[in-house]
Amino acid sequence: MKKFLTILLTCATLGGYCQQETASVAISNDSKLTISKHIYGQFAEHLGHGVYGGFWVDKTLPVKKEGRIRLDVVDALKKIKIPNLRWPGGCFADEYHWRDGIGPSALRPRMVNTNWGGTTEDNSFGTHEFLELCKLLNTEPYVAGNVGSGTVDEMSKWIEYLNSNSSSSVAQLRKTNGHPEPYKVTFWGVGNESWGCGGNMTPEYYADLFKRYASFAKDYPGARLKKIASGPNSDDYNWTEVCMKNIPNWMMWGISLHYYTVPTGNWGHKGSATKFDEKEYFTTMVNCLKMEELVNKHSAIMDKYDPEKKVALVVDEWGVWTDAEPGTNPGFLYQQNSMRDALIAGTTLNIFNNHCDRVKMAALAQTVNVLQSLILTDKDKMLLTPTYHIFDLYKVHQDAKFLPIKLNTPEYKVDGKEIPAVNASASQDVAGRIHISFVNLDPNNSISVSTSFKNIKWTTATGQALTSANLTDINTFQKPNNIHITGFNGIKKDGDKLTVDLPSKSVVVIELQ
Repeated sequence: MKKFLTILLTCATLGGYCQQETASVAISNDSKLTISKHIYGQFAEHLGHGVYGGFWVDKTLPVKKEGRIRLDVVDALKKIKIPNLRWPGGCFADEYHWRDGIGPSALRPRMVNTNWGGTTEDNSFGTHEFLELCKLLNTEPYVAGNVGSGTVDEMSKWIEYLNSNSSSSVAQLRKTNGHPEPYKVTFWGVGNESWGCGGNMTPEYYADLFKRYASFAKDYPGARLKKIASGPNSDDYNWTEVCMKNIPNWMMWGISLHYYTVPTGNWGHKGSATKFDEKEYFTTMVNCLKMEELVNKHSAIMDKYDPEKKVALVVDEWGVWTDAEPGTNPGFLYQQNSMRDALIAGTTLNIFNNHCDRVKMAALAQTVNVLQSLILTDKDKMLLTPTYHIFDLYKVHQDAKFLPIKLNTPEYKVDGKEIPAVNASASQDVAGRIHISFVNLDPNNSISVSTSFKNIKWTTATGQALTSANLTDINTFQKPNNIHITGFNGIKKDGDKLTVDLPSKSVVVIELQ
């Protein structure tokens, strides 16, 4: 079988003249680790127009639908092979009672979504609708159970409803509601943000509560649960310490971590999604790169109690969080998506890839119309964001063999502070193709990357690129393809080495064979 080599490169700039600097990368082929496809997961909460108006639309909307599920959105997500979808929250999960979302839609009770805008939730999108969506997407469901306002019995019965093939009244109820066979859902979150909107608990209290809820979260034939504990907020290392110390490793498949890139670092005024200068861009990327520190430090704590790395670090909420777009409901968290956001996505995914020994699952917040979305919709209109294109390019890493790299990079400096201009990760898929993803964060200089390989040969190269005139550029419903993937030819071969001249503000994918 022929060996193929694909290189994935990402760079960015705010525009203007670019000088060229140099970086070097050495790639070895001696790892036994795998980059889990579940790192590329997504998140859909009952928030704003994420579910209602995003996935689940009015019957009269003139778009192709399966029931009320919007199929152009489904088709776009299938293209990038999203591996899992987290639902129903988020903060909404700990006020959601699953029995309200089953049975005839007209008979389902209404509730007020107290966390997100005080809107009325009619529960027309419930358990069956979510799992039908996952079936259409060919993705695994990741359900977040209600620990904050729910009961142990409620969670236990939801799992039985989903996964049991017995003759119990709960399993029979699922059959009566139109699904004779069990769904066999395996990813299960035991609460969400229990340190905050999920109950404002202490880690000691939550660890005991987790053990209680998890004890009654039963396995059923063909559906062994992967129970995920509600982990720390950002740099709350004590939360991780207490949970890892007090919860037996065998009891949890993973522990979550939530961290958002806030451009200004100020939650009261987070910054605009589209209007920012170079100084704010630099601060944004400093905050983005903090993910590396968080993963390293939380992993080190986990290593103390789990040296064999059996418990996954699950970063199931991440992404850039800006101020809501002017004129929109601030509780709906609707924000535009720029080239800057594409760099945040590429950088963060590189960090996860490089820590695939511990990071085995993640979820971008969120999939449609909320925060750092892959897709934006407006009635019958739909567009793909720059972040979507990053996931399209990076899908080559899913379930591929991790390849360690050695990177030498220039620094990007602003006001006497500096960050690495380039970050990268690499993998080899089952067909023998090698993929390397580089991110150039320097907005003023192009960077020539010299890449050397060990025990890898290639003869020809082709490439693709994602670029735009400015980091503040976006796709709009009037110009939905303003930022899109195009061809690329800035590739040079020198013996068995590869040189790629990374233009500013671009994502470049190169395939060598």
